Amino acid sequence: MLRQILQVVALLIGWFSAAAGAMERPNILVIWGDDIGFWNLSTNNMGMMGYQTPNIDRIADEGAKFTDYYGQQSCTAGRSAFITGQSPIRTGLTKVGVPGADLGIRPEDVTLATLLKEQGYATGQFGKNHLGDRNEFLPTEHGFDEFFGNLYHLNAEEEPEDPDYPQTPAFRERFGPRGVVHSFADGRVTDTGPLNKKRMETVDLEFLDSAQQFIQRAAEDDKPFFVWFNSTRMHFWTHTPEEEEGLSGQGFYNDAMVGHDNLVGRLLDQLDELGIADNTIVFYSTDNGPHFNTWPDAAITPFRSEKNTNWEGGFRVPAMIRWPGKIPAGTILNDMMSHEDWVPTLMTAAGRPTVTEELKAGVNINGRDYHNHLDGFDFLPYLTGEAARGPRNTFYYWSDDGLLTAMRVGDWKVVFAEQRAKEFDVWREQFQTLRIPKVFHLRRDPFERADEHSNTYNDWWVRTALPRLTMARVELTGFFGDVEGVSAPSAPCDLYH
Repeated sequence: MLRQILQVVALLIGWFSAAAGAMERPNILVIWGDDIGFWNLSTNNMGMMGYQTPNIDRIADEGAKFTDYYGQQSCTAGRSAFITGQSPIRTGLTKVGVPGADLGIRPEDVTLATLLKEQGYATGQFGKNHLGDRNEFLPTEHGFDEFFGNLYHLNAEEEPEDPDYPQTPAFRERFGPRGVVHSFADGRVTDTGPLNKKRMETVDLEFLDSAQQFIQRAAEDDKPFFVWFNSTRMHFWTHTPEEEEGLSGQGFYNDAMVGHDNLVGRLLDQLDELGIADNTIVFYSTDNGPHFNTWPDAAITPFRSEKNTNWEGGFRVPAMIRWPGKIPAGTILNDMMSHEDWVPTLMTAAGRPTVTEELKAGVNINGRDYHNHLDGFDFLPYLTGEAARGPRNTFYYWSDDGLLTAMRVGDWKVVFAEQRAKEFDVWREQFQTLRIPKVFHLRRDPFERADEHSNTYNDWWVRTALPRLTMARVELTGFFGDVEGVSAPSAPCDLYH
């Protein structure tokens, strides 16, 4: 009898411990737009654009928002940096993937979904992916239990509707875009049909419905979840349904922006209705800076230039995070952070703070061996206010061709190659390599105007630049020492090579 009692007690202790562990693991809801501008959110523009985004603003008001947060220069690079925790130069995912390209996440690169799945999370991705369109690149091959979404940017998906689009079956088979895909970790893959212009008006509602069903099931099963919801808004071309017309009072693009904010509100409301908001981390951001050369069908940023350049406007993106009871409400964070930082940060929140060291040494996760060098840092102490400063001191600006165009060290930015082109030519023209790098102080000149508008910029450069170039070389030496086959420059003024 005593033995039976002890066995029951042991089982109860184990059950309560497991239940407590599940409660300690927060749900993680990541909501991304596409090409969202820093200035398109009313929490940042303070109403200057004539409309409000109250639901996205709510995340910032009830948590924290960033001023110096970095995405990447284009879609694939930004999304890969977030989900792998690695710089795109390591994974080879600097280039925007097009239909049929042999480009996607490699099996040897771990993902946040894979890591969280081993922690007991249900993992779902909904909406735009853009990390490869072959079956081996689908999210469900890389840690996600379920994926329902599109595989490219919107303008690529409407190309088949152009009357001049090649009509030969062989061309369409090899180079045409796949439809909206629904796949599962057990290998099931279904093509739900093309993402044509008409479907683009409401496809985000399809993705939202699937995401909310996934969240509902996880909540009913008392299982922590990681959901990455990727809206197709606000990539061009914008196709607005009739019911969204006039929402903003500021034209079709901003009508769609308000519609996007409404979807965010529905996700937040669901967390409240399920009673799980207090145990859910909500992170909002986007992949890269605005594609401004399609204005008025384009986002807005106060930072210099746009997507696919070396300038802040291409990399600096809006970001905000909420975790009730953990992250103080109404916080404004000025330290540097980037997409790469979320793998170690969220893994710490999920109870695995040693993931960076484990991956560097080599570790088996869900039956697969991984040996990865994470480029991200654990920001959780900074986000919660336990640390006064964030751990990131350096950020690298890679072009889609893998050229190191610039780097930031602290408040200083060194530019080795600049994009001088405007409008669509930012995609056509080469970066101009500089014999002597330009230097910017991003606190005193956050919008990088000094080299174009100051009469005394070069005098200031001569007085201040050399120590900054030396510091950059020291940082580069350490970074390139971790990248196989790449060596660091040997002299400060040779950093652009």
